[in-house]
Amino acid sequence: MTKTKFNTKALVENALMIAFATVLSLVKLVEMPYGGSVTLASMVPILIVSYRNGIASGVLSGLVYAAIQQLLGLNNLSYVTGWQSVLAVILLDYIIAFTVIGLAGLFKGKLVSSEASLAKRQSVEFACGMAFACLLRYILHTVAGATVWAGLSIPTEAALVYSIGYNATYMIPETIVNVAAAAYIGSSVDFAKAIVTRIGNFVAGRDKRFAVARAVLPKVAGLLATATTVIAVCIIAPNLQDAESGKFSFDGLANLNVTALVITLSVGIVATVACLVTKFILDKIANKD
Repeated sequence: MTKTKFNTKALVENALMIAFATVLSLVKLVEMPYGGSVTLASMVPILIVSYRNGIASGVLSGLVYAAIQQLLGLNNLSYVTGWQSVLAVILLDYIIAFTVIGLAGLFKGKLVSSEASLAKRQSVEFACGMAFACLLRYILHTVAGATVWAGLSIPTEAALVYSIGYNATYMIPETIVNVAAAAYIGSSVDFAKAIVTRIGNFVAGRDKRFAVARAVLPKVAGLLATATTVIAVCIIAPNLQDAESGKFSFDGLANLNVTALVITLSVGIVATVACLVTKFILDKIANKD
C-alpha cells in the first residue's frame, strides 16, 4: 500500500511539473529576431522531477515534455522535406533534445560534501545539473542545425560553425536563466522530504532578536540577484543574433539599451548588497555580548 501511494504521489508530482514546464515554455522572455527564444526557466520543473523522484522519472517526464514541445512546434516540420529529414528534426530538435533534461538530477549527492548546508548542496547540484542538461540540449540542436537544416535556414557551407553560433544565441541566455533560477530554488526549498518545505535560515547564537529579518534577508537577496540576472539577460540577448543571418554577433551590442542595463544592474546589485549588509549588521547586534 505504501509503495502504491508513493508511486501515485510521484506520478501526480511528475504530471504537475510537466504541466508547469509547458506553461513556462510558453512564456517567452525573449524572441530572437532570426529564431529561437528564451523562456521563463521552463526546464527547471523537469530538473525538480529528476532530482526528487530519480533519473528514470526525470527522463520519462522529459520524454512527455518533449512530445508536447513537438506538438507545439509542428509547423517547423513544414520547412523540411522527406521522411528522413522530418524524423531527424523530430528526434534531434525535440524528442531527444528535451528528454535529456531529465538527466539534470544526475549530480544529486555527488558534488558537495554532506557536511555542507542543505541549501548549499541543493543549490550547487541544481545549478550543475541544469547546466549539464542545457549543454546536452545545445549539442543536439547544433547537430540538427548542421545536418537537417543545412541548406534551409542554415547555409550549407560551414554549416557546423554556423549552427554552433546560431544555437548559442538563444541557448546561452536560456542556460543562464535556467541555471540562475535552479540555483535559487535549490537554495530555498527542501526537495528531500516527502512534502517539500522551505529551507529555513537558522539564526546563529542564543539571542533571537530580529530573527525573522535575519532569516528572510538572505532569501530576498538571492531572489533579487536572480531577478537582476534574468532581466539583464533579456536586455542583452536579442542583440547577440544578427536579424538577417541568424549568426552570433557582438555587432548588435551597438544597439544595446545601455541605460536600461545600467539601471537594472545598479538597482539589483545595490539592493542585493543592502540585504546582505543589513543581515550582517543585525547578526552583530543580536549576538553582541
